[in-house]
Amino acid sequence: MQQIIGRQKEREELVRLYHSGRPEFVVVYGRRRVGKTFLIREHFEGRFAFYHTGLSPAEKDTEGFDLKREQLRSFCTSLQQYGGEWDTYPADWFDAFDCLKDLLEMQSSNERLVVFIDELPWMGLESPGFVTALEHFWNNWGAACANLMLIVCGSAASWMSDNILNSTGGLYGRATFDIHLEPFSLWECEQFFQSRNISMDRYDQIQSYMAFGGIPYYLNYLQPNRSLAQNIDSLFFSKSGKLRKEFSKLYKSLFADSDKYMQIVRTLAAKRDGLTRKEIAEKTGIAYNGRLTKMLKTLVLSDFVVSYIYYGGSAKEVYYKLTDSFSLFYLKFVDNQPNVRENFWTTNLRTPQLNTWRGLAFEDVCMTHIRQIKKALGFSAVESTSSPWRSKEGKAQIDLLFDRADRVVCVCEMKFSSSEFSVDKEYDAELRRKVDRFAEETRCRKSIQLALVTTYGLTRNSYSGQFHSAITMDALFEKEA
Repeated sequence: MQQIIGRQKEREELVRLYHSGRPEFVVVYGRRRVGKTFLIREHFEGRFAFYHTGLSPAEKDTEGFDLKREQLRSFCTSLQQYGGEWDTYPADWFDAFDCLKDLLEMQSSNERLVVFIDELPWMGLESPGFVTALEHFWNNWGAACANLMLIVCGSAASWMSDNILNSTGGLYGRATFDIHLEPFSLWECEQFFQSRNISMDRYDQIQSYMAFGGIPYYLNYLQPNRSLAQNIDSLFFSKSGKLRKEFSKLYKSLFADSDKYMQIVRTLAAKRDGLTRKEIAEKTGIAYNGRLTKMLKTLVLSDFVVSYIYYGGSAKEVYYKLTDSFSLFYLKFVDNQPNVRENFWTTNLRTPQLNTWRGLAFEDVCMTHIRQIKKALGFSAVESTSSPWRSKEGKAQIDLLFDRADRVVCVCEMKFSSSEFSVDKEYDAELRRKVDRFAEETRCRKSIQLALVTTYGLTRNSYSGQFHSAITMDALFEKEA
């Protein structure tokens, strides 16, 4: 068994569900490469009554390739590996699940029967009867089998949501528990690095998060004998780099209409403040209809994009922002740049281009660690909402503020610096204008406090007093309770 890093809450839930003494239908979903399969496979250490992975639809357009037929053949092969004895392949998915029922009934009724079906959405593609057959299997047998624990997993989060979690058909309300597996936090990344004997200080760990996000699959490629810069060059900029072609492979493996999804992602990458659905339609040429709404919902569910409303804005004016660190990094430095030198990163570490990128990317890292920021600022127990704010006249913008129930608005500034951050006269004036504009336009009657999140802390000088509090990057590495 390989060591499982983090995922403590998820593992505790899996233990609880395993010992619940009743039938369980568990749905696991999350961004591709985030470690869903690894978590389930390693947690149960091969204690499966049945384990099957759906076939990738990558070859579905190949001449003579019948995806549904091959999925059924593969399912039958898995049944045989677990002791099933059938001379012919299942005729359809009803037949296939009947075979699974027969296989499980042959096993001990005294032990928990853990059934793990991975990449479930791939199995449902071009198989209109698949979901109905799964529904029949669960409703007519599984739900009455007290020792059955059915775990289904998939990266196509929208498919999992529409067909399983939010089904309006026979699977409505049938899932007993769902696990949304999110990317690693900085704390989990640090544990991962330690387990791999990768020596990296927190300043570099944050920069690695800016490039790879908290995606274990990508972090696995980091070599302990190389610096972060050397690893980035090797993975992204060398001709044989493991992640050089990952962007298109990632989206094509997830979405049937992958070109349009990538078009949306590229459009959002160019507008870091986010865009409305109407603006996305105008910039991409994708029809402004329910199809676009569903695509955006899918990107949100898949942890590539977040949706939000500006502070004081209309609930109807929803903005979408690309937050997947890997996609942002790839589109900024790798996409459509075939002639970039193989040592691009190591030779540009101190350039204005990379310094500007670090400043923006640090804000993104902070946005994924809101709970840690609230705890460090001392109001995690206070009910609050977080959002950005933008002046209607375009004269000021706040990237993150907390509207607290104790009548305080905390305006949060985020600054990435190689040393202690120092407030100068110009920045002091900018802060004053920003707070004054916010108070005037929103007619805010709450106390407004300024907080700073930075790497190494705040230099105390004649201008630093504006900040009510300042926290360092160490706060972002705090383990969640």
